[in-house]
Amino acid sequence: MQHDEVAERVRQVIRDAGVSQREFARRMVIDPSKLSRSLGGTRRFTTAELARVADIADVDAGWLLGAHAEHGAAPSPQAEAPPSVARPPRRARNAGAAGQPAADGGRPLQIVRQTVRLIAEHGLHSVRVADIAEACGTSTAAIHYHFPGRDELLEAAARWCMDEDTARRAARTADTDHAGDELRLLIELQTPYTAQQRRQWSVWLDLWAEAARSTAVGELHVEYYRQWRATVAEVVRRGIAQQVFRPVDPEAAALSLTALIDGLASQVLATTPGEPGTSAEDMHGALLRYVDATLTAG
Repeated sequence: MQHDEVAERVRQVIRDAGVSQREFARRMVIDPSKLSRSLGGTRRFTTAELARVADIADVDAGWLLGAHAEHGAAPSPQAEAPPSVARPPRRARNAGAAGQPAADGGRPLQIVRQTVRLIAEHGLHSVRVADIAEACGTSTAAIHYHFPGRDELLEAAARWCMDEDTARRAARTADTDHAGDELRLLIELQTPYTAQQRRQWSVWLDLWAEAARSTAVGELHVEYYRQWRATVAEVVRRGIAQQVFRPVDPEAAALSLTALIDGLASQVLATTPGEPGTSAEDMHGALLRYVDATLTAG
């Protein structure tokens, strides 16, 4: 598919979403200038970025990518693009029984989700493309069609994790007006109490290590933390205005608090639940004490 056709499909998705390009870029966890250049034709969308667009807008990823063959097979070079971009098809909902992958195992989003799950369970460097293909019920060729290299797949996995984390925080704090309550809720959401939260943190730790060696993942890491710290800083700023927090530097407070969250979470993950060491309860208590000691007014 020609790049201008892909760009027009993404423009249609943004129009249907009813948001600005900048807001859509924020949801993609991408720099707005990159989105603008991609829509303008001076930069190509990566497969990982198009997978994120499909996930955010709940449209069929194959429609965005121009992939029409079933089961993740690459479309024929002679295959014609659909004549219209006006009505993007919704993503299929036919997941298999007992939570098994849907029949169309080659779709990018399914590949990304299974990659994240396998990384959480086995570690980044223990997961092979063959393992991902088996989990998706497809072939390694289908995986490589959507994600030609390891870097592309890691970038897509990182984007998915970042968006899931951002969406979960936004949903849980949407109705919270008191800044002190919201900050404590954010802390609770970042504390790995459950097995699922521990798996999410396990993926984060692997991606952090990869960020030190991978430019693509590293750039995402920087952008995500810029947004995460900005979220915390904004809560602190509102807390100062509400006089529930002391008049501190919000950005400096956000940097310190997010760094403390990360450091404590890594200690929790290094401790077997129920064994001596740093527990989730220890982490949560330490963070609340830190907020009371450094931020809480009065």
